[in-house]
Amino acid sequence: MDAGDELAPLRARFVLDDAVYLDGNSLGALPADVPARVDDVVRRQWGELRIRSWTESGWWTAPERIGDRIAPLVGAAAGQIVVGDSTSVNVFKALVGAVRLAGEERDEVLVDATTFPTDGYIAESAARMTGRTLRPVAPSQVPDALSGRTAAVLLNHVDYRTGRLHDLPSLTAAVRAAGAVSVWDLCHSAGALPVGLDEHGVDLAVGCTYKYLNGGPGSPAYLYVRRELQDRFDSPLPGWNSHAEPFGMRGDYEPAAGALRGRVGTPDILSMLALEAALEVWDGVSVDAVRAKSLALTDFFLECVAAYVPAGRVESVTPVAHDERGSQVALRCADAGAVMGRLIERGVVGDFRHPDVLRFGFTPLYVGFGEVERAARVLGEVLGAG
Repeated sequence: MDAGDELAPLRARFVLDDAVYLDGNSLGALPADVPARVDDVVRRQWGELRIRSWTESGWWTAPERIGDRIAPLVGAAAGQIVVGDSTSVNVFKALVGAVRLAGEERDEVLVDATTFPTDGYIAESAARMTGRTLRPVAPSQVPDALSGRTAAVLLNHVDYRTGRLHDLPSLTAAVRAAGAVSVWDLCHSAGALPVGLDEHGVDLAVGCTYKYLNGGPGSPAYLYVRRELQDRFDSPLPGWNSHAEPFGMRGDYEPAAGALRGRVGTPDILSMLALEAALEVWDGVSVDAVRAKSLALTDFFLECVAAYVPAGRVESVTPVAHDERGSQVALRCADAGAVMGRLIERGVVGDFRHPDVLRFGFTPLYVGFGEVERAARVLGEVLGAG
């Protein structure tokens, strides 16, 4: 399988060792060209050019330029994504902006009841600040929960615990048919599978860049605003960077045109340009090919787990069906934290989620089938000895 893998040569674009790294769904591996690029940013652009780099090195336009590099990976045309701030901040901007787009007569916000906790916290705060009622529902229940009261719906494309892939096309269509505004969190899907933001009519989306996009710890997130909504998108954080005349220093706020109104303050240049360098590993890479390999890797891992792990020691909570699976496998296991610790000691790096889930993320750009077999075999040995 490794010999027939068209993506196998991409592994050389990363800094890796002999460990089996299956935690790219938390922090992607370091692309090999990033250190030299960051060194140039620090020593030459900052150290020599200093303030001139805002224009001569393209610092000022980095948020939208890098957004256009991300756009093809999530199925978006250029001019709709801006990079900056954290995922949490962008969720806040998107959700409050969605409520404002929906209009005053809609007084309810739906949120994925199984969402990553921060999304839930921000949804509760945004609803309270805008005078809306927050209603947590399971993604599968969204179509029945929608009504004329619904202002916005915040959903995760892939469940961070189980790896379940939710049906973005049909759920987005249902939200649109109800007259509400869709907001999707792409943290666990962008860079692992096709998203199709433009194709499926998604209104707003956010995502991080340090998982499958390999941007580095704390690398800036991004905000997608569908082109047709940009002239009406009213960000709750109207910073000087999103002003139509950012250097006019006017007392009144006039939003910039296009996706730029998603900017807030001064961009975090060091991490942003590290991300730009990291995204170059995607040059010439097909997201469809990545998805095909992702499914093959996770299929093979489940097959190996069934063969190597003693019966009854683990239970997969990740869907078997390809159209319901992201790029991770989650196994329910007693004493999961201690088990993962022993796996890491033996060179198999994943993570666990409280209280009993082992998570293994499969990044097709640098994970091979031989590594998958090794990971399952070591898991079987650890649990067999346990």
